[in-house]
Amino acid sequence: MAQEKRQLITMKGTKDGLTLFIDDSCSLNHALQELKYKMKESKPTTTGPVVAVRVKLGARYLREEQISELRQIITNENRFTIHSIESDVVLREEARQWQANSEIKAVNRIVRSGQVLHVTGDLLLIGDVNPGGKVMATGNIYIMGNLRGIAHAGIDGDTQAFIAASYMNPSQLRIAHYISRAPDYESDGVYMECGLVDEEQDKIIIDRLQVLPQKRKEMNRFERRMQNG
Repeated sequence: MAQEKRQLITMKGTKDGLTLFIDDSCSLNHALQELKYKMKESKPTTTGPVVAVRVKLGARYLREEQISELRQIITNENRFTIHSIESDVVLREEARQWQANSEIKAVNRIVRSGQVLHVTGDLLLIGDVNPGGKVMATGNIYIMGNLRGIAHAGIDGDTQAFIAASYMNPSQLRIAHYISRAPDYESDGVYMECGLVDEEQDKIIIDRLQVLPQKRKEMNRFERRMQNG
């Protein structure tokens, strides 16, 4: 009995369109040949809405020219459009960037007037930020000391970032593109508080540190990273 031919392309209809799985253990040429045939078979016989296709590559990485060829096969003379092309492969440079953005940088110093401390990832500052000093991080900012200067978290646009301090009396807080100035706070400052973006109010708010585990789930990852080193 002849062995059944293994399918290199698997299609699954969803309420959002079509999910297309490409076998990651065969040659790309063989997969694309079968894809051409299946896309022609799947071409709607009547005029209708354009169908969105989500492509799953599995453990396969495609170069730009290969992605272009894949897009052309799916969209050429068919009523299909690419929703996304997803791969489980992470390039070394992307992995390094992810690691840099997820690391906690511990710094033991005082940031004085005119000084700027800038880190990639989360900043854990063991010390004070004096008036006129500034700390910046792509992630969250934790200050085990007095925050009297400027703190800017999520500088690359992360609105989920937050700022926590043992004593909070900043001249300015910034999270992503949000800015909150000194008049928003009590003149005498507050102890053990945090600043974060409230999406409903569309502004930075000050709240108790105890709210962070509920409002920012990454606090649990921070705890694990501190325990594991």
